[in-house]
Amino acid sequence: MEPASVLLIALLILVVAALYSSVGHGGASGYLAVLSFFALTPAVMSSTALVLNVLVAGIGTISFLRAGHFSFRRSWPFIVLSVPAAFFGGLMKVTDDIFFLLLSGVLLVAAYRLAVGRQSGSLDADIRTPSPAVALPVGAGIGLLSGVVGVGGGIFLSPMAMLFHWATAKQTAALSAFFIVVNSLAGLAGRMARGGIALEGLAPLVLAAFLGGLIGSYFGANKFSSLLLRRLLALVLLTAAVKLIYASL
Repeated sequence: MEPASVLLIALLILVVAALYSSVGHGGASGYLAVLSFFALTPAVMSSTALVLNVLVAGIGTISFLRAGHFSFRRSWPFIVLSVPAAFFGGLMKVTDDIFFLLLSGVLLVAAYRLAVGRQSGSLDADIRTPSPAVALPVGAGIGLLSGVVGVGGGIFLSPMAMLFHWATAKQTAALSAFFIVVNSLAGLAGRMARGGIALEGLAPLVLAAFLGGLIGSYFGANKFSSLLLRRLLALVLLTAAVKLIYASL
């Protein structure tokens, strides 16, 4: 790939990482959207997105933990089945057309979530911790889809946690960040087990994601994120989704 293209991708990755990490997300759907505009294979796209996901969501987990928003008691019911499900999803080999259609659906969901912005945080008194009978299957379903597509699943877990008042906004961000880390690692392990890992020219993207993750997680844990920038990113995701749907049909 030409140096100019690598530089452009790195700059876009930095912006995506900063925006997503501000709400506890790793940014895989954003990375996949960016990479979809370039001539890259699904294996390279999903592998790269998962590696950057682990890095950025890991930074976010530490930031929200230090700020006192993370609770392992709230997180573990979602994790127990999501990790093996994500590993199994990573093992699954799907055709390029199916991959791009699934990815399009994920990008559309992500675009919607970014466009409408973060819901206002619930009061502590309103929080209703879900029972394992609810959290376990939710985690498993999100983990499986995440493993197949190459995302961490936070884009699906976050709106559910907010909608059903399972956590406040900050607690949801912390939960999502940790959820993304473990599921991304499981998805990578599944791809590695079937020889589906493809990491080409990753170094500059790792640096860009690291810087973006530091910036976004700091402001997400301690400040506020920009709704305007989130909606601009939503437009990018929507454009990428439409492009992928058109190419797959």
